[in-house]
Amino acid sequence: MRKIGIPEIEDIALGAALLGAGGGGDPYIGKLVAVGAVQEHGPVTLIEPEEVPDDALVVPIAMMGAPTVLAEKAVGRDEYQTLYDTVSTFYGKPIYAFMPIEAGGVNSMLPIAAAAKLGLPLVDCDGMGRAFPELQMVTFTIGGGSATPMALVDEKGNSAIFRTITNKWTEDLARAVTMACGGSVSVSLFAMDGAFMKKYGVHGIVTRSERLGSAIRRVKESADVTPEEKFLEITEGFKLFKGKIGDVLREVRGGFNFGKVVLEGIGEYKGKTAYVEFQNENLTAAVEGEILATTPDLICLVDTETFIPIPTDALKYGKRAMVVGLKCFPLWRTEAGLELVGPRYFGVDTDYIPLEERSKGGQR
Repeated sequence: MRKIGIPEIEDIALGAALLGAGGGGDPYIGKLVAVGAVQEHGPVTLIEPEEVPDDALVVPIAMMGAPTVLAEKAVGRDEYQTLYDTVSTFYGKPIYAFMPIEAGGVNSMLPIAAAAKLGLPLVDCDGMGRAFPELQMVTFTIGGGSATPMALVDEKGNSAIFRTITNKWTEDLARAVTMACGGSVSVSLFAMDGAFMKKYGVHGIVTRSERLGSAIRRVKESADVTPEEKFLEITEGFKLFKGKIGDVLREVRGGFNFGKVVLEGIGEYKGKTAYVEFQNENLTAAVEGEILATTPDLICLVDTETFIPIPTDALKYGKRAMVVGLKCFPLWRTEAGLELVGPRYFGVDTDYIPLEERSKGGQR
């Protein structure tokens, strides 16, 4: 148990933006929401999963929709109270703690804001260890957990609660309502008891995000290695490509940001080209037409000078970026995990091959 204040939020936002694999929203927007809540209500208590009683009600808080829309709509004042009231009334018991559903610039921040506003602790655990575009894509689905009852509320005060027969149905129906509400909403889903969370959650995600963020900020302080080498060391990442962004194709469709970024090689990659395709999060990375990484492993683009992560909605022509691959949470590499988030689910015509095998030519 420890407190999260504004300095910790700064680092968590930066590290979570990397783990968001291009998705999860703009960390600046998410950070503003969390910092504002902490300034008004005080620091948040972060607790380890093991500190949660087995029968306690734990509830993930998130936003659903296209992150670019959230930047314009923002979050209203009463959404989190509405979500709390809806879920606690349904279960007939108070919510013990909030938790993030994924890592990302926005969805790592909003649970902090909710916890600050309502005076609840935040659990150091999530359901992905990264970010994914669809709400059924969590480790809790692998464990047989239900996304519903799912509470949904927009900034205007409209709210709904879903009961569905599968988590994919939850995704489809909630996505339709999200679009009707303007493209982004606040949600609470996968409410669970402490025992289930401990068994199927990704433990330590907030702390990992904070440590990564702190290390990225200090990446140029080492005198023994180059900043790039230090970055790859602290992230345990695989360097896949380095280049200048030559083209970005992007569209918002069905509540998702779809697109492709093309990079022209620089440095040791001069004369080569690469591309990264995304659906909110980066899905595949290929160099000279050869795929070097696919979901569920993490594909991240970072600035070549600062090593700050570049979300998909911040990709711009001329920006210089390094493409880095990170290993995913082990549960995603199981048969059940790949059925949920493997490349073929997203229409990529290839089987999943672990990052470290595909990118043997990549650099550590």
